[in-house]
Amino acid sequence: MKLTLFTDYSMRVLLHLAARPERLCSIAEVARAYDISQNHLMKVVNELARSGYVETVRGRFGGIRLGKAPEEINIGALVRHTEDGFDLVDCGSCVIAPACGLTGVLKEALSAFLGVLDRYTLADLMTKREDLGRLLAQMSSSSITATPPPPL
Repeated sequence: MKLTLFTDYSMRVLLHLAARPERLCSIAEVARAYDISQNHLMKVVNELARSGYVETVRGRFGGIRLGKAPEEINIGALVRHTEDGFDLVDCGSCVIAPACGLTGVLKEALSAFLGVLDRYTLADLMTKREDLGRLLAQMSSSSITATPPPPL
């Protein structure tokens, strides 16, 4: 099973914000830290804000921060929210689906996958918060210095 980039980016945003609970962060900062598209990240943050995972502050000194405590953000619930569907295969259009044992096996596998994610919160992923913060800071600064300005 492969999760979408939307879910991947959602997790990255939440991890970034959880590593910096003492301040507001910008979407540009998060995009630089992970070297990902700021435009895609804006869509992700917009959805995370609508669903209460992220809080946005408008204005000159605005930014984004977690909308819930890390202990309240369940990873399984987040994945269910950010993924469109969990059909591992398209059994609905298959002529043998009513007699095939694969359908039940895949449902069981998916249930086990989500069951594991349900056991964890964002706080559980933050056991090495200082290390995470340091790595994100390095990525942000290396992204800035790695791209020299174009020659005149």
